[in-house]
Amino acid sequence: MKISNFEIGRNKTFIIAELSANHGNDINIAKETIKAAKEAGADAIKLQTYTADTITMECYNEYFKLDNGSVWDGRFLYDLYKEAHTPWEWHEELIKYANEIDIICFSSPFDKTAVDLLEDLDVPAYKVASFEITDIPLIEYIASKSKPVIISTGIATLRDIDDAVLACRKAGNDQIILLKCTSAYPARIEDANLKTIQNLKETFDVEVGLSDHTLGLTVPIVSVAMGAKVIEKHFILDKSVGGPDASFSLDQNEFKQLVDSVRDAEKAIGKVDYELTEKKKKNRDFSRSLFVVEDIASGEELTEKNVRSIRPGYGLSPKYSKEIYSAVASHDIKRGTPLEWKHIK
Repeated sequence: MKISNFEIGRNKTFIIAELSANHGNDINIAKETIKAAKEAGADAIKLQTYTADTITMECYNEYFKLDNGSVWDGRFLYDLYKEAHTPWEWHEELIKYANEIDIICFSSPFDKTAVDLLEDLDVPAYKVASFEITDIPLIEYIASKSKPVIISTGIATLRDIDDAVLACRKAGNDQIILLKCTSAYPARIEDANLKTIQNLKETFDVEVGLSDHTLGLTVPIVSVAMGAKVIEKHFILDKSVGGPDASFSLDQNEFKQLVDSVRDAEKAIGKVDYELTEKKKKNRDFSRSLFVVEDIASGEELTEKNVRSIRPGYGLSPKYSKEIYSAVASHDIKRGTPLEWKHIK
């Protein structure tokens, strides 16, 4: 599976910087943020494509007031999304700019009209946000575009995930990536449950990754060892820009630390390998082996007193000790000699 020129699941983890609402309602800040994400090492920048009217309705009763323990408690949905949305008239310019500086750009659409806009702009992939995973008609429409579909699972039951994956496959699209996600803003580290990543892969036979809302770098770095092939993290040019997502977003320096740490984690994970490199072979010289530690006369019995397992590793392996201690010397052996079979009769 490829997103633009990036092959998912091969070698590197696909690292996405989520622009979200971190643009201060200024397209120049948005463009500077895309550039900073590129400089920090992100493989992609992701937008969100909605308006307040396409994602909710202007209503101020109790159903539309947030009260779920998030950083947005007390706000009404319409007002929050009106502030947070990325203007649709910016999309073409932002995507064009991202292409110019060679960073992949795609988006999360929140209704069919957003998908249509993004199709006209020829984005290389789509992201389904956690809270949209139950909107099967939307997922079917996205999947029908025959591009990779990344789905966050933050608020989903196992049945919800199954329904979403099945919707993609019914549309003839098997280019599916499921992201383990904790839909809390910010999320607690102890709620990350990264073991789920491998279970998602095994259960649904898809590529997997992490959409992370925790503070800091620990969770996304560990996720690589748990099998994540995609990592998404909110990105902000400068936290002084403010905005609804600023408190759980990484700035450029933090994001670069994340990218560097993930790349180091990939190197450390490596591959299954029992082959000894030349350096390892040389280091075996410092392993233990059997050495003569007292002068031994020809015909004298070899014992634990005159032959011991010590460093370095030039003599016989200590695993032969039982055979050695029942034998006698074939000739005189000086103290400090690595024991060999020729010394025994």
